[in-house]
Amino acid sequence: MRFDSRSPEATRAAGAGLARAARTGLVVALMGDLGSGKTVFAKGVAEGLGLDPAQVQSPTFVIACEYRVPGQGPLRRLVHADLYRLEDAAAELEGAGLSDWLAPDTLLLVEWADRAPEVLPDDRLEVRLASAGGGAPEGRVLEIRARGVEAEAVLRRWSSRWA
Repeated sequence: MRFDSRSPEATRAAGAGLARAARTGLVVALMGDLGSGKTVFAKGVAEGLGLDPAQVQSPTFVIACEYRVPGQGPLRRLVHADLYRLEDAAAELEGAGLSDWLAPDTLLLVEWADRAPEVLPDDRLEVRLASAGGGAPEGRVLEIRARGVEAEAVLRRWSSRWA
């Protein structure tokens, strides 16, 4: 699936739409160059879960940030991880709590996921962000791919809201 975003606000809105489509734990692999909008998208996911997006920052230097999701819904926690600086992703993520993050009540966002896809579960949603090019410097293209049954269900719900 492809989504053309003409602004950071549209990228953030796409993230919020994903959060509203997720009903159980999910891993979202975010990929793209520096400045492609991964953290903007993550802020949108946070907003869609009822969190203050201003609190969400790129967790490059701390590996991951955890946020409690307000309310009584099935998703109780957002974990925002970043693999950019990791040298041994498997060991460092396990030490940081990866096995705990793969829970049915947790939405796990992983920036720079393409640096260590082998540490992520097979059932995941992959979101690749790239500059749209042309005359729109803020425009982005989001290429979305579902891998697995749960990711496919989320993608169907998410994409039906765009139609």
